Amino acid sequence: MSIMWGDIESNMLTLQNILNSIHPETDLVILPETFSTGFPTGASKDDVKGMAEEDNGKTIKVLINLSTIHNVAISGSLIIKDEYGVYNRGFFIEPSGECYFADKVHLFRMGGENEVFNSGDTRLLVRFRGWNISMIICYDLRFPVWCRNMDNQYDLLIVVANWPETRSFVWQTLLTARAIENMAYVCGVNCKGVDEMGNHYDGLSMAIDFKGKNIGVKSDELIYALLKKENLLKFRNKFPAWKDADYFRIENKK
Repeated sequence: MSIMWGDIESNMLTLQNILNSIHPETDLVILPETFSTGFPTGASKDDVKGMAEEDNGKTIKVLINLSTIHNVAISGSLIIKDEYGVYNRGFFIEPSGECYFADKVHLFRMGGENEVFNSGDTRLLVRFRGWNISMIICYDLRFPVWCRNMDNQYDLLIVVANWPETRSFVWQTLLTARAIENMAYVCGVNCKGVDEMGNHYDGLSMAIDFKGKNIGVKSDELIYALLKKENLLKFRNKFPAWKDADYFRIENKK
């Protein structure tokens, strides 16, 4: 998805056009990080607050309606504000209208994200059409402990991002590593375009299976992937490395 930075109306129109062209058997559509505004690199706290919505605001309502119309789940992240602060908030919306949220935990200090956003402390986890699905946001990908799949808690890890082209090798490598070490599918979705700070984004998105193979197939501006639960379970039974994983507890660093 090519993001028009700061232009919610244009980005929502792009999304609607995308959804009008998806394959009719699609179950889940994944959007980039902060898909409706772009990532506000270098923006002030006041500027970011001006871009933020509430989690029952117009954009979420439109997403619920689009999810229902097209009978697909939609996930991504938005800039959200509430009485406590401003968040880079991940969402997972089902066609039933059910919404799940979790805020980005690791804030990208090199882009000033930690100066304008509040961090979260939970990882999004949902069950949808027989799949256990978790989601993290961009910089979270660099922290394997936070991504760890304890006792096969998830079958699919979604990673939504605004990951600059200059670090595309790191992006590809970490996505592949997370799939292999967690014995799960990983879908990493990045954006395209140039932000207001001149950073280029190459739209390099990947769907990776539990053995580290890229299974995404490009069709026009979309990447499709067919995830097979039977194959995943068979591999976990045949090669049960997850049974020997180290147990640990994550302490809140706030």
